[in-house]
Amino acid sequence: MRRVAIAGAGMTPFAEHFALGVKDLVPMAFAECAASVDKGINKNDIEAAWFGAVGSTDGFASGMVADSLGIAGMPVTRVENSCATGNDAVRNALYAIASGAVDVALVVGADKLREMASKDVLWEWEAVSRDMAWEYPLGLIAPAGVALHVNRYLHESPATREHLAMIAVKNHRHGAGNPKARLRFEITADQALCAPTVVEPFSVYDCAPLSDGAAALVLVAEDVVDRYTDRPVWVAGVGLGLDSVMHQHKADLTTFPATVRAAQRAFAMAGLSPTDVDVAELHDFFTGIELISYEDLGFANRFEGYKLLEAGETTIGGSLPVNTSGGLKSKGHPPGATGIAQCVELFEQLRGTALNQVDGARVGLAHNVGGPTSVAAVTILTGPETA
Repeated sequence: MRRVAIAGAGMTPFAEHFALGVKDLVPMAFAECAASVDKGINKNDIEAAWFGAVGSTDGFASGMVADSLGIAGMPVTRVENSCATGNDAVRNALYAIASGAVDVALVVGADKLREMASKDVLWEWEAVSRDMAWEYPLGLIAPAGVALHVNRYLHESPATREHLAMIAVKNHRHGAGNPKARLRFEITADQALCAPTVVEPFSVYDCAPLSDGAAALVLVAEDVVDRYTDRPVWVAGVGLGLDSVMHQHKADLTTFPATVRAAQRAFAMAGLSPTDVDVAELHDFFTGIELISYEDLGFANRFEGYKLLEAGETTIGGSLPVNTSGGLKSKGHPPGATGIAQCVELFEQLRGTALNQVDGARVGLAHNVGGPTSVAAVTILTGPETA
């Protein structure tokens, strides 16, 4: 397979864009993405696009993307895979380029969720769980479904509710200065612990805000990368993992097997290991997911993820900064765009231009889990010097 590089990356602020539709947000993200391509890019160079979206897309998704970008006739494929949608769109575009089918591809994701009532978000967006007709009447929507995992994890491990608060505090601190983040303020551990309960053990500050926004990447084949940049960020590995949707079929609630499988595939493809990762953007839709994912991704031994928090390893200045963008927790979560936005942050980190720059970052990892825990995607990126 041919190697594949990211030549440009951009995103809109994640916010409440009540005056804008998806057809407005997509061009905004693409404009910033195109402007970041060092040697410029012509829209007509793009041979195909992959569009990640979970919610409504202002009409026929593929046609809307082509029309809003002014690229008539360009083939566009919609990708929808719960919260793993963005990184799965990257995976699909990578395969097309690596196989030789296209040389230049656009990956874009967008969603608008702030104009939906909570009851509609919980039923329409999390429709995957309707396979379990008994779950919704019992209230087992995403927060409650993840809470089953995290409650069991806290019961079996030395981790405590205070460690979840440490993740919330860290990610708010990272996101406070990010102009693209939705919640740009710091919080204290006491605020996180004393905030209203959403579902035990999660308070309001353990939950990411649903948001509106878009993000975009330009992916190119190694054969043509010199036309666009002398500082490519390489897509070294991708992985997608699955697990049972239904909780009664899960043998162990203290781990997310979908994440384990996705990570194994991505690391094998990249020829790297968890110890090689310098910076990571992890799925923190709920703080407990980030904690469990430390272990599922291989960054910590089983039931020892809390030690990374206590030692400050996952904060900026630590050995493995996690969610330097603020993560979903502070930045926001339009699910179709989230994984792509993670890659935008890592693109900047690996080129040394990030707002919260990690010194010497050479390998980055992006991770999402969704459905609410039945699918996961992992993308591993390497910087120009590590190609």
